[in-house]
Amino acid sequence: MAEDLTIVRSTDKKEQYLSLIPQIEALLYGEADLIANLANVSAALKEQFKWFWVGFYLVKGDALVLGPFQGPVACTRINKGKGVCGAAWEQAKTLTVPDVEAFPGHIACSSLSRSEIVIPIFYNDRIVGVLDVDSEELDQFDQTDAQYLEQIVKLLQF
Repeated sequence: MAEDLTIVRSTDKKEQYLSLIPQIEALLYGEADLIANLANVSAALKEQFKWFWVGFYLVKGDALVLGPFQGPVACTRINKGKGVCGAAWEQAKTLTVPDVEAFPGHIACSSLSRSEIVIPIFYNDRIVGVLDVDSEELDQFDQTDAQYLEQIVKLLQF
């Protein structure tokens, strides 16, 4: 298990992800506890990219319930179809939102969040949770983030 991260300070997101993904794999290797793994993935992403908020919501019944995260306190429950997280769950696809204020039904857990990306987590062809990432900057996320964050959530064992 890796105990420290090697942080790559580069303006090239792809380079950052390519350095971080093997380190996340090392963090997850041999650890079966889901909560521990979600916590470490949140921390690794927050450390590498310095995003405002990084965390997981897990499907429990008819709601997404807050899981491990890094950042300020967050909304505890999100219904299917509500906000960016609930919409990503309902639509079963990654959503990238350049300006959360322009997203219909956006849930403002923090007024400091300006852009967001949400990645659904699939297990046995059903969504079991989402990875939610918020930035204080507008238009922070793009296809590169979507590609590599989708790859990261596939590393998780539910």
